[in-house]
Amino acid sequence: MRTKELRNIGISAHIDSGKTTLTERILFYAGRIHRMNEVRGSGAGATMDHHPIEKDKGITIAAAATQVAWGEARVNIIDTPGHVDFTVEVERSLRVLDGAILVLCSVGGVQSQSMTVDRQMRRYRVPRIAFINKMDRTGADAAGVLEQLRSKLGLHAAFAQLPIGSGAEFEGVVDVVSMQAIFNDGERGEEVRVAAVPEAYRSAAEAARTALVEAVADEDDAIVEAVLEGRPVEAETLARAMRSAVQGHRFVPVFVGSAVKNTGVQPLLDAVVRYLPSPMDAEPQVAASTDSDRQVELLPVADSPLVAMAFKLTEDEHGSLTYVRVYQGTLRKGAEVVNTRTGRRAKVGRLVRMHADEKSDIDSAEAGDIVALIGFPAASGDTLVARDMESVALESIQAPAPVISLAVSAADAAASDKVSKARARFAREDPTFRVSSDPESGQTLISGKGELHLEVYVDKKRREYGAEDREGQPRVRYREAIRRRAAFDYLLKKQTGGPGQFARVVGYVEAASESDRSEFVDETKSGVIPAHYIPACESGARDAMSDGPLAGYPVAGVRVVLTDGEAHS
Repeated sequence: MRTKELRNIGISAHIDSGKTTLTERILFYAGRIHRMNEVRGSGAGATMDHHPIEKDKGITIAAAATQVAWGEARVNIIDTPGHVDFTVEVERSLRVLDGAILVLCSVGGVQSQSMTVDRQMRRYRVPRIAFINKMDRTGADAAGVLEQLRSKLGLHAAFAQLPIGSGAEFEGVVDVVSMQAIFNDGERGEEVRVAAVPEAYRSAAEAARTALVEAVADEDDAIVEAVLEGRPVEAETLARAMRSAVQGHRFVPVFVGSAVKNTGVQPLLDAVVRYLPSPMDAEPQVAASTDSDRQVELLPVADSPLVAMAFKLTEDEHGSLTYVRVYQGTLRKGAEVVNTRTGRRAKVGRLVRMHADEKSDIDSAEAGDIVALIGFPAASGDTLVARDMESVALESIQAPAPVISLAVSAADAAASDKVSKARARFAREDPTFRVSSDPESGQTLISGKGELHLEVYVDKKRREYGAEDREGQPRVRYREAIRRRAAFDYLLKKQTGGPGQFARVVGYVEAASESDRSEFVDETKSGVIPAHYIPACESGARDAMSDGPLAGYPVAGVRVVLTDGEAHS
């Protein structure tokens, strides 16, 4: 494998911006599939949306990986969900990628999840190019979307392509770098035709090229010299400056097209290879040394000791499937690998390359590659290393906290075991899916990022395990509170033969200064209650607070003050 020719990219966007449709076209034009299917329609559904729930709902739920060849380059692609409920799929994908395509709808522009994805790209310092999709829609406004990229996301962006027409009249793109028009001919847009820029668009193309040159002029002295001398900037010089600016996170080129109309996809693939970094060009990955404070810079070369990250875990009928990004060295079938989190050693059994849900066995994967292990014990975010690199650990993946919960219980005793297995598996696969027990109500709760998130897992449980759950709202954790001050004077005097029991406590209860905290205060004097009995008084008071007089709920925000009492031998 030539690491220089490898690209690891993700396709991310707000929901319904056309990511999966775009990926389907990329697979077709790269020869990976021989028939294009639509996300919604009467066919088999999009290749990357392989789960039955994804086909039924017409949305991407889990990130799916594949690899295509484009020219001399090989491109690992991860198609990610657009719905915020599945944002952890985007998070852990971007953690291991070297570049990304930020897809935007020509009408919707920058939307809420576009902003979330942009933050994730910044967090993991992933260079990106932007693709304005759906230029065939009525109301398409590429210039407006570019302005939103600048104003809402704060990106230094400029057109690398201009649309020829829009809406129903959209027919092709103008490549601003080469100053040529590009059209897609043939029944499925497989024939790319290059022509002169139409006269009606020449003025706009020249203005866009001037803006593009100005945006990246600082990257190359040859551009500055050409501008000062009044010479045109060569296309190759401009492309070289754009590549430097993109990989340095200083610039985002904007491309246009319509995936569903098979227009502008091949030039976008050319841009991926031309502008986004290979593992060798990407920012060096740094690992922490657990036995010292030093940082270890990883080298994307095949003959170094292995360092890799397990970034996604799934399970199917063949067992567990662990997706791995190799950062350094070579991962070989049959080799012994150490999990630095657990300290355990395990052999690599099957090593496969993924194409959606299809697996192809391979013998090894070199630095920069993304592959999968079958039946390997690991969790999302684990670092896998060679034996002499056991003190090295990569930064793990951030998992957003759940925001919504649902109370569940097995429909019957027979389903209980299946339900438990399903919940445990889902929790292993998805760090934003949690299973817990409410200590007050005794209910089993499943928690996630949203209603759709939990609905999908309930559906998966039914489809894959044949287990039905009863779902409901979690019981509210009510609290009782004292409304006004009240005095107490209680005497315990009990004689049942043998030593008797005697105690008297006097004081008052009132609302505490903080409504969520309760306190006990001892204000007795002269030892009227021996000191070693005071903790028992507090314990009794706190026991009473746990079972309120109104409905048995805990009492919150109460201050118990002990002022007097008596004791007897």
